[in-house]
Amino acid sequence: MTSYAISHDVSRISELDIYLFKQGNHTKLYEKLGSHRMEYEGRAGVYFALWAPNAKRVSVRGDFNDYDAAAHPLRLREDDSGIWEGFIGGVEEGLTYKYHIVSNFHSIVHDKSDPFATYSELPPKSASRVWSVEGYEWGDEEWMRDRHRVNAYNAPISVYEVHLGSWRSKLEEENRFLTYRELASELVEYLVQMNYTHVEFMPLTEYPFFGSWGYQVVGYFSATARFGTPQELMFLIDTLHQNGIGVIMDWVPSHFAVDMHGLINFDGTALYEHDDPRQGYHPEWGSIIFNYGRHEVVSFLISSAMFWCEKYHIDGIRVDGVASMLYLDYAREDGHWIPNAHGGNENLEAVAFLQKLNASIYGEFPDILMIAEESTAWPMVTKPTSIGGLGFGFKWNMGWMHDSLKYMSYDPLFRQHHHNQLTFSMWYGFDENFMLPLSHDEVVHLKGSLINKMPGNNEHKFANLRVLYGYMMAHPGKKLLFMGGEFGQFSEWNFEQSLDWHLLEYPLHRNLQKMVADLNLLYRQERALYWYDEKREGFEWIDDGDYRHNCISFLRKSDNPEETLVILCNFADEIREFYRIGVPFEGEYEEIFNSQSHYYEGCNVGNTGVLQAFSEPLQGRAYSITLTLPPLGVIYLKKVFKEGPK
Repeated sequence: MTSYAISHDVSRISELDIYLFKQGNHTKLYEKLGSHRMEYEGRAGVYFALWAPNAKRVSVRGDFNDYDAAAHPLRLREDDSGIWEGFIGGVEEGLTYKYHIVSNFHSIVHDKSDPFATYSELPPKSASRVWSVEGYEWGDEEWMRDRHRVNAYNAPISVYEVHLGSWRSKLEEENRFLTYRELASELVEYLVQMNYTHVEFMPLTEYPFFGSWGYQVVGYFSATARFGTPQELMFLIDTLHQNGIGVIMDWVPSHFAVDMHGLINFDGTALYEHDDPRQGYHPEWGSIIFNYGRHEVVSFLISSAMFWCEKYHIDGIRVDGVASMLYLDYAREDGHWIPNAHGGNENLEAVAFLQKLNASIYGEFPDILMIAEESTAWPMVTKPTSIGGLGFGFKWNMGWMHDSLKYMSYDPLFRQHHHNQLTFSMWYGFDENFMLPLSHDEVVHLKGSLINKMPGNNEHKFANLRVLYGYMMAHPGKKLLFMGGEFGQFSEWNFEQSLDWHLLEYPLHRNLQKMVADLNLLYRQERALYWYDEKREGFEWIDDGDYRHNCISFLRKSDNPEETLVILCNFADEIREFYRIGVPFEGEYEEIFNSQSHYYEGCNVGNTGVLQAFSEPLQGRAYSITLTLPPLGVIYLKKVFKEGPK
């Protein structure tokens, strides 16, 4: 019979660890707190360490002691760290446990999951598991060595956003969602087929309620058990890397779940959160807001981000809800928020946290992506912290998204009155490093699917969506599209069921998917479409004022003039014959993309062969070209540069 004796004479925590923790500068707390398999005095077991400064007693309840709260008490360190610790011999990997916490305040008693657990029971169960994330043999050395090129500002970044539980399911097994290992086969194959450069996973950190899609977190170091073990998630990421796909993960430091086994009221006090609901409760999401002014909380959160980058080889972190962090009055009425020390609505502590987060992560991993979901005009989100910026690498361009979808929702007959919604994005398009998102948020809560936001009959809906995607791929900024949008799913996204893959039996859906794959490939091949995404040198209007025809035209440029592309978008449902624009070069041009091609179930109106530009000045350019613009169509033109004699 196994004996689970406890010892209090062992510690993995140094005085330096405590100092850094209390200063908010410990970025790898996962190496110290939580449960760790180790040997002590020749015996294997588990060292447990927990931050609970306002606890009267803390003990470990688990499989190994029949969840007896009295069997294995931890001891409070003699310093002022508030950390409880102890070593329990004989405890093996995979066993479950919780911390039994009796508070100094009114003897409040909680059973809590381990905030630093790396694996947990399958929800709705909530115990933590003793688990090591070490030992996985990665095969992505080449990817990690060259990742800086894939994630560079001047690289093509086209992201497929995925909710793992509803991307695809096993219909023959009662609609069961795929495991990490199954996804390593099916999802990876699909991403390669579709020519995406990156995949973005909605949160993988453990969460109790499936309907929160992962955004109500309890386990900031724990890969959700819904799809398999931590090592199986590593296998998925490893496989993606070996197939040339980067991995971005949604991460939620803006709020956490109210479930009582989580962080809320952790030691009987507002430990991770603000005590005052005007600061600590999120009225819009019904969740709890972190106290960014508490150094230990800052260490906890930065350590979480660092953990995913280090242990799981994550290539990018998309930080959720940044706007809600920056403003003290976010989603609050007058009188229900507390101004900062200067009387303003800026959350100065959250600003300092975000700056420290980005500086810390980029300091350790300079080749990853830090992406802000920030929906306001907060200045310098993607500028360096050294000059007062928040320090992110990219920011979602929510303004472009809202304006574009609103414009596309109008009947083409009325679009001429809303032309500025097409052109306004270029007034601020280079103020930040932008990513253009058509994300999950646009296809839920009765907003309808992307295809059903488009006006007209079925044929017009698809033509409009092809126009939107063609325009999006040519617009400056990295790209993101939520799953299902690539083949025109009609129904609004439902997290409880698979995407409607059967729609690919129909040509309009199947060939929309083909167009998205072709656009992704063209985007990767044509440097003009990405080289200067965040710089004004990469974009030049040809004509932004042709509102009467619902048309815009512009150039996309790289550092090589011969790679320049001419982009023309016709958002009217009428053919524009003998349409004339100014171009930068004389000679022959060819049409390299047409959203109305018959390959994509379009009307097949366009320009075959070569187009000749002549020395006839127009729109400030020495040369001009006359062509045919398809109705509800986007075309890309490229100059033909003939090789001279060798």
